[in-house]
Amino acid sequence: MAAGAPVPQQLPPALPAFVGRVALLAQLDEATTGGAGGPVATSVVLSGTAGVGKTTLAVHWAHHVAERYPDGQLYVNLRGFDPSGSLMPPAEALRGFLEALDVPAERLPIHLPAQVGLYRSLLAGRRMLIVLDNARDIEQVRPLLPGSPSCLVLVTSRNRLAGLVAAEGAVPVTVDLLCFDEAWQFLARRLGADRLSSEPQAANEMIERCVRLPLALAVVAARGAAHPSFPLSTLAAELRETRRLLDALDGGDASTDVQAVFSWSYQHLSPPAARLFRLLACHPGPDTAIPAAASLAGLPRMRVHRLLAELAHAHLVTEHAPGRFSLHDLLRGYAADLVESIDPPDARRTAIQRGLDHYLHTAHAAALLLQPGWDPVGLADAPAGVTPEEIADHSHALVWFTAEYRVLLAAVAHAERARFAGHAWRLARTLVDFLQRQGHWSGLVAAQRTALAAAQQVDERPGQAGAHRDLARALARVGEREEAEGHFLAALELFSELGDHTGQARTHRAFGALLDRLGRHADSLHQAQQGLQLYRVAGHLSGEASAQNGVGWAHAMLGQYGPALDHCRAALVLLRETDDRHGEANTWDSLGLIYARLGRHRRAVACYHRALTLLTRLGDRYDEAETLNRLGDSRWSLGDRAGALRTWQRALRIFDDLGHPDAEGVRDRLVRAGGTAARAGRS
Repeated sequence: MAAGAPVPQQLPPALPAFVGRVALLAQLDEATTGGAGGPVATSVVLSGTAGVGKTTLAVHWAHHVAERYPDGQLYVNLRGFDPSGSLMPPAEALRGFLEALDVPAERLPIHLPAQVGLYRSLLAGRRMLIVLDNARDIEQVRPLLPGSPSCLVLVTSRNRLAGLVAAEGAVPVTVDLLCFDEAWQFLARRLGADRLSSEPQAANEMIERCVRLPLALAVVAARGAAHPSFPLSTLAAELRETRRLLDALDGGDASTDVQAVFSWSYQHLSPPAARLFRLLACHPGPDTAIPAAASLAGLPRMRVHRLLAELAHAHLVTEHAPGRFSLHDLLRGYAADLVESIDPPDARRTAIQRGLDHYLHTAHAAALLLQPGWDPVGLADAPAGVTPEEIADHSHALVWFTAEYRVLLAAVAHAERARFAGHAWRLARTLVDFLQRQGHWSGLVAAQRTALAAAQQVDERPGQAGAHRDLARALARVGEREEAEGHFLAALELFSELGDHTGQARTHRAFGALLDRLGRHADSLHQAQQGLQLYRVAGHLSGEASAQNGVGWAHAMLGQYGPALDHCRAALVLLRETDDRHGEANTWDSLGLIYARLGRHRRAVACYHRALTLLTRLGDRYDEAETLNRLGDSRWSLGDRAGALRTWQRALRIFDDLGHPDAEGVRDRLVRAGGTAARAGRS
């Protein structure tokens, strides 16, 4: 720059109402000062989804650190995602920078390489901050890099610009959605803290429906500020009741229309990635794994992995865990609008079916590994384009269900709404054992109510019978015992009409467990014996073993300990033959209870330990908690007060994690045994 030339100060005005982003501001400070003991960054890439506030953050921080760069600050909007499509060429940006650096027009080089050389020569040794806003790709950015370690380049982009990170050593910083507290502060700065505090429920709903996206919050806040007499509940209702939420988030011009802003990112996708983005709106649940997305799209997994990477690069999806991708509700709504307007109804329905088939076939295989004696639901081969996941063993099945059960619950409801009734009740059936073992009773009740309605819609009586039974089992666990009894009776009638001995036997066994909880032990024994007889007729060995244990338990409840021991020991023999570890765990638990009732508590403790070893391996948390509770009783009876308290505390933690009402009984027991233990159990 010529002597006496003005120092360029091109930064746009900082936003007066800027709030939050404390962690990101600290990350920027740390990266550019070497505060963490690492090298001092000379370039930083701020990337994030459309409307997340990248430019606002960059400009705010640039003003904050401007004094570090006394030779000036350069700024340019590269229009990488401009609605007009007018991407700024690097040569145009360089001409603007060179003019700001006081280069006369007649000295401006014509060709890009010469412009780059002059630009870098002028910046050599100077301490300058260069903000490259709204960049599309590395080709647009690279000519604008100064090449001097005394300068800092801050780039914002909807794309990750991984090439800039890899080739130029730029530090990547992801700008995510606001946290809830930041979103609250965001609205409070624009609408007034008192206004939000007077209607906290409405404010919470506004934040939730705007998914904490700053642009969406700004549009809603602008409407609220323009109408200070409007209650916030009115604004929240507008968001809730507008058929298309994005219609309520139109700020009146292209830069504040959330849908338009999203479209600028979508329009730069490759056609296959754009199709996948649209189809993700047909996927139920909070997120998707790569194999499920591949089936949804009917494409090979490696191809879909690359397409998801393209979407993540554009911040249209988020890879929140390795191999798992999600999109927030506003982007999902945008994708839904696109798929309805672009993809024919048949194509959408076929994609939905492929996705449901993926989950149904994979869950069916996993359920058979979790419970080898489980009754299959009868599936045809997976249709073309569907690639179910291969589940290797019990542990893999447990891991898969743990990762996917929320998606599977959503898929059951989605299947019923989309009129895939057969998928709905069959998919709900595959979830039963996992949800029971984990104690997810409310989810199980909801899934089985949906399954029953779906099976009734298409008059599939096997589906109705199983749904009645499984709904009854879940209702019994949540205390709805009268309704549960009605469903058990309906299931028995249907299974009898179908001539399904195994279905009848399972229902008798589960019905007996309900009657046991009601204190109707003689009736419980009768149901268990009915189940045992039917399993024998069906030649179902693992079922017979389970029923033997049920008969033994019922005898124990009636004080008939000799027959109780005989039946449980017979159950163990059969269970080892069939390698039913879950049944074996339950039988050891029964033996523990029988020995405890006989006053042989050391023997009971040994049995409970054998049960717990198996239950822990199997991931059966609810039964683990029940067994721990009984183990604590025996330890207390043996005088091991400290051991009993520790055991009850373990049981309480599990019941609390599961949100199960049995937690209160254990907590009361700890209170009686010692207040300190009870308080520890709550922590």
